[in-house]
Amino acid sequence: MWQVVGHEWAVTLFENSLAQGRLSHAYLFTGPPRIGKTTLALNLAQALNCTGKDKPCGECLSCQKTSQGIHPDVRMVDLAYQKGLLEGREGSTALGIDAIRSIQSDAALKPFEGRWKVFIIPQAENMTPEAANCLLKTLEEPPSHVVLLLTALHTDLLFPTIVSRCQVFNLRPPSTTLIREALGRRWDLEGERAHLIAALSAGRMGWAVEAAQNQALLRERNGRLDELLSLPGARRLERLSFAQRWGSQPERVKEILTLWLGWWRDLLLAKEGCWDKMENIDRKNTLLEEAEKHELGEIKEFISSIRETLHELESNVNLRLALEVLMLDLPSKR
Repeated sequence: MWQVVGHEWAVTLFENSLAQGRLSHAYLFTGPPRIGKTTLALNLAQALNCTGKDKPCGECLSCQKTSQGIHPDVRMVDLAYQKGLLEGREGSTALGIDAIRSIQSDAALKPFEGRWKVFIIPQAENMTPEAANCLLKTLEEPPSHVVLLLTALHTDLLFPTIVSRCQVFNLRPPSTTLIREALGRRWDLEGERAHLIAALSAGRMGWAVEAAQNQALLRERNGRLDELLSLPGARRLERLSFAQRWGSQPERVKEILTLWLGWWRDLLLAKEGCWDKMENIDRKNTLLEEAEKHELGEIKEFISSIRETLHELESNVNLRLALEVLMLDLPSKR
């Protein structure tokens, strides 16, 4: 059973390819964080070696081993795997050449249990240039029994030569309605809580599931928004203190800035009276009050600043400096 939400077109293509036996040896799934790229890759890995009638059945031994991460022919090649490869030594935040060489070594061997050897490389944009060049050799001449599944935010974050050797699936965020229905159908979450989480998810099904299962996630989100609301009225020193505090945590900063982007987008919608399109529906009154404290132009400018900072984070810029610039761009309340 396919577990993805909102990407039925991709599932249909895979089902047809599996039925016809016409598979590519490399697939690339692109799209915003937590919309189901890795879930789709894992489902495809299950389907490739599934022994059930409907692929993936989710019930056969092969499917169960893949979902548990113990199938001998399916390997997740990520930073956690790299750390294990380096015997626990602290590694880089980039996926290095040793991890890719390990793929090459294993790919040369025949499958142990299944029909295919499947290698999943999430966040492939984190590969070092040396690792990317090493992977390219496998993509150019892949063994007949190997399928490579890559995920990335954008194709332009990867070498064009890698992208050209993959079948690319550009995934888009599913609608709020689809996420709300999935939360009720699969996770027994109904009513206002399901509606709120679906709206806050901004199409991130992975975030929605985590929020449904972990109430602390919403509490953390509320704390981040409270901090955001305090910063426009803060002194410059307090703003720079924020940049200093988060200047060494790029992954957390991406989450915070994504939350902020949604908030400032909602302020823009509040200015224009478009309430039905808001994410932060539980803070409608606060949004209305805050929208009155900022000019339309400065809201638009700060949205652009957040987007530019998020883009810069993908280019390995100095994180603290980027945050300091953003804090100085933050408009003050009238």
